[in-house]
Amino acid sequence: MAVPSVAHAADDGYPPQPPTTPTLAGSTAMAACEADTPWIEYSVTLTDPANVTTGDTAVLFMTDGANSTQIPLGELQADHLEGRVLWPGATVGADGRGNGWPGWSFENGQWVQTSGNFAWTRGAITAEIRVNPQLTVPLAYPPSTAACLTDPAGAIPATTGSLPATGMSAMVLPLGIAGGGIVLAGIVLLLARRRARA
Repeated sequence: MAVPSVAHAADDGYPPQPPTTPTLAGSTAMAACEADTPWIEYSVTLTDPANVTTGDTAVLFMTDGANSTQIPLGELQADHLEGRVLWPGATVGADGRGNGWPGWSFENGQWVQTSGNFAWTRGAITAEIRVNPQLTVPLAYPPSTAACLTDPAGAIPATTGSLPATGMSAMVLPLGIAGGGIVLAGIVLLLARRRARA
């Protein structure tokens, strides 16, 4: 009775067989900031047990649905590649610190926000690591922090500026003035009564 049972298990494919199609499972692409410079750090691992892939060049594809760009990452060595590349639109000065950022342009001595210079990469994007096959990876532009700026110093992007005014905020100043006037009138009246009694 035991023999048919073993044969049945073998027919079910147990133990599971490794995949025969190439995959990039485990590969990553993550945003990082260093010295006021936005970077994309990547690690690409190709698993191709049947040796059917047709290339070993890795690229990072980014799109927001209307715009797209493709960033060369390099050639895989022994089915692996890792490193980092500048975020599209970013530049680094001779001192090693960031001196250009996507969505910004330096004009007439000041930084001006622009729809150019890969500004779209700061919004909702889709990213894929592509070799053959490809893998979708989560990726978003890194926000500025006190330790590392991803925008020009002192600049406030329109998309992350002050909170929109509400009806209550618009009434704060008039109410404050009116309240102050009432308090002042009360003080004057109190002093007048004291003088009258004296």
